[in-house]
Amino acid sequence: MDTVRPKSALSSKSKLARSFQKVINLRTATRISSNNGICLLTPQGCRVKEHEDDDGEFDNKSKHFDRANEDITRARNRAVMEALVAKLFAGITSIKAAYAELQMAQNPYNSDAIQVADLAVVDELRAISELKRSFLKKELDLSPQVTIMLAEIQEQQGLMKTYQITIKKLEAEVDRKDLNISGLKKKLEDSVSLNKSLEKKLNLSGSLSIFDNLLISGLNPTHFVEFLNQLTLRSIRSFVKILVREMESANWDLDAAIKFIEPEASFSKQSHRCFVFESFVCKTMFEGFNYPTFNIHGGDSPLCSDALGFFDRFKKLKPVSPKHLFTQNPNSSFGKFLRTKYLHLVHAKMECSFFGNLNQRKMVTSCGYPETSFFTAFAEMSKRVWLLHSLAFSFGQEEGEVTIFQVRKDSRFSEVYMECVNQEVLFSSSEIDANPEAELRVNFTVVPGFKIGESVIQSQVYLSPANRRR
Repeated sequence: MDTVRPKSALSSKSKLARSFQKVINLRTATRISSNNGICLLTPQGCRVKEHEDDDGEFDNKSKHFDRANEDITRARNRAVMEALVAKLFAGITSIKAAYAELQMAQNPYNSDAIQVADLAVVDELRAISELKRSFLKKELDLSPQVTIMLAEIQEQQGLMKTYQITIKKLEAEVDRKDLNISGLKKKLEDSVSLNKSLEKKLNLSGSLSIFDNLLISGLNPTHFVEFLNQLTLRSIRSFVKILVREMESANWDLDAAIKFIEPEASFSKQSHRCFVFESFVCKTMFEGFNYPTFNIHGGDSPLCSDALGFFDRFKKLKPVSPKHLFTQNPNSSFGKFLRTKYLHLVHAKMECSFFGNLNQRKMVTSCGYPETSFFTAFAEMSKRVWLLHSLAFSFGQEEGEVTIFQVRKDSRFSEVYMECVNQEVLFSSSEIDANPEAELRVNFTVVPGFKIGESVIQSQVYLSPANRRR
């Protein structure tokens, strides 16, 4: 006779079996999640009871586990996508670096380097294409942490390679520019040397030769004008160029220097500023020109007593170099003139700023002849002013026979006594014809005028539009 078990006992056994099965499933899921690198932590004080009889509590725990598993899956998918993007960007950086190498290998042409760079570009494009195919077919097999780390290393290597190529390009460009600069410097030196040679030939040979056969009986004011314009003023302007160049090299404020010489000077062109320095040099060099001794005393050479003596001095000193004149007899009248004019024209502060010392000044004071281009230009200018003075007094030495004059600022322009150095201002002649009340005024005198007997040699003046009067 079979024993009949109570219904309550069967129900209790069924519940126990279901509970035991849920615990086994929970532990299995926990081991799987641990293998994926995710560890689930239960809240403190809430431990799983293997022998819990309540079905509702096990259902809640199962839902909690499902949500955690979904979060783990999303986190892993996000990590995989980040690794994919990092790998893609690293590949693009490598392509850029390889393409830069390809460009560099083309100039200068290097076939081996071109092949290597081309192969690198193709390999990276193939790797990106394979990555795309795996993504679309959902066959990505990436370890996120390792992939991201390797991608960062690859990207940094690509950037370093690009920077190295850029540095090489810049270095090559610097080398090309240095080579170009060297070539231009050589051309400049050749041009300067040629200009000096031509200027020397022009100044020393051809122009002076027209006075070789000149006799005092055939002397006339035209010879004075010819010597003044073709020789003396040319040497003065040559020295002024050197003077301005030295001032610029010494970082002088040229505008301040101009304001010191001519406080109210104004110019129609920026390049006309040199006329102020020419005015300063002429004023210094021609000071005392109307005196037979040039207002300089103390020379050892005898003074000329008449026109013939001055003319003989002109003929005698004309072919001799200023260096020879000075070194042969530093205490002659010309030697005294040369030293005096240099000390007056070139201030000690100016010379120190030009050359960094006063050695040249000390040498001149002690009757030495400095072997510099600056002093050589000054000596040549001084000799020609000295010869012009001798030529002027060859016309006669009576009182008032030779005079010089400066035109006062704001004087009315006169074509009889003045010559305009900035001819473009004279375009206003049409304006003057249209308006008889308009007139041109002198801004400053550049070269003084001369009066030899009854002959007047025009002064050279600068007319500025700012000084037009109506």
